Amino acid sequence: MPIRFSPQRARLLAATLATALAACPAAAQQSTPTPPPPTPNQPTSDAATKLRGINPPPFPMAADKLPIPQLKLPKGFKIEVFMSGVPNARSLRLGDKGTVFVSNRILDKVYAVVEKDGKRELKVIASGLDRPNGLAFHDGTLYVAEGTKISKLEKIEDNLDNPPKPVVIYDQFPNHQSHGWKFIAVGPDNKLYINVGAPCNICLPPDTNAQIRRMNLDGSGSEVYVRGVRNSVGFDFHPVTKELYFTDNGRDWLSEDLPNDELNRVTKAGQHFGYPYCHQGNVPDDQFGWGRSCSDYEAPVALLGPHAAALGMRFYTGKMLPAAFRNAIFIARHGSWNKTNKLGGDVIVVKLNPDGSVKSWEPFMTGFLQDNNYIGRPVDVEVLKDGSLLVSDDHAGAIYRISYDGRVAGR
Repeated sequence: MPIRFSPQRARLLAATLATALAACPAAAQQSTPTPPPPTPNQPTSDAATKLRGINPPPFPMAADKLPIPQLKLPKGFKIEVFMSGVPNARSLRLGDKGTVFVSNRILDKVYAVVEKDGKRELKVIASGLDRPNGLAFHDGTLYVAEGTKISKLEKIEDNLDNPPKPVVIYDQFPNHQSHGWKFIAVGPDNKLYINVGAPCNICLPPDTNAQIRRMNLDGSGSEVYVRGVRNSVGFDFHPVTKELYFTDNGRDWLSEDLPNDELNRVTKAGQHFGYPYCHQGNVPDDQFGWGRSCSDYEAPVALLGPHAAALGMRFYTGKMLPAAFRNAIFIARHGSWNKTNKLGGDVIVVKLNPDGSVKSWEPFMTGFLQDNNYIGRPVDVEVLKDGSLLVSDDHAGAIYRISYDGRVAGR
């Protein structure tokens, strides 16, 4: 016959039992807390959970501490410090009068490198900005791509000592931290081109994301140019064909060796480059690729290594470097963070065939990765008027200049 208790007695017994269990060390030891859920799409293996993002040092390296001796270039090329002490140096743009503008992503400022009395100095020309990563320069105006908007500074080279306040021309970008920073360029059609990254590692993105947009220089007429772009932080236009080429970072946590980052080529507006359904042109996504074919999307023109973080890129249009580099693409690979054996941390050069397809690519500037650790991380490249090449390094907080001397190469 079951034992029955009055409601009052049942409550008293329950309270007594709870008190006894709380006072029992053995019971407390057997209670196992629920572990926090893993990062979405991240493997739960011990090796994977130990991989973490790489934060830059809190302050730029001193000029005499920069890793110049460890950096390697082909014979005939020389590297020197163009500017040190540039916090989180990211995108580079050249003004009509020779001013070098440099942005950052984790701070709120945009800088100008100016010549004064034969020496270079760094000036703050804008502050209080939101992730001002992308820069573009056109007809005296500097455009700054922030996290959620585009601002401009008109006639900036004439007013470096008293710069105007940034004027917002567009503020309709979605606000998200994951891939929320922007890259921007002015196309041959005098329109602004700007990326809007996916708000995740891998997901079905909203219609507002995973794309490159274009708009008029005043911010009007915004439209989607291409889709299926996970996170492009570098693009440029072919000097002859005027076609847009862009780098794109592949998804994380599929494997250590897949997928590759991509170099893509846009041949017409409206193309789709695969994300999130297909990666590197031939790898269906394990979640979103079901029922879809990679042949339905534009394949990359080159694979740039798994998780290498290919970022800024420029076509070389100068005359200092040998003719073989004319109209080639220099690409900064920031370097992997979620690979056991890191990859990247270099500048590569991509040479094209006359029809715009990729002929080959090879390392150009190496040495940032030493013993599986970074002593620098290249972000962007820019061509100066004399034909030399600039490379920004957000890890060391510096800008390097690469020049060429044919007499040295011939020895």
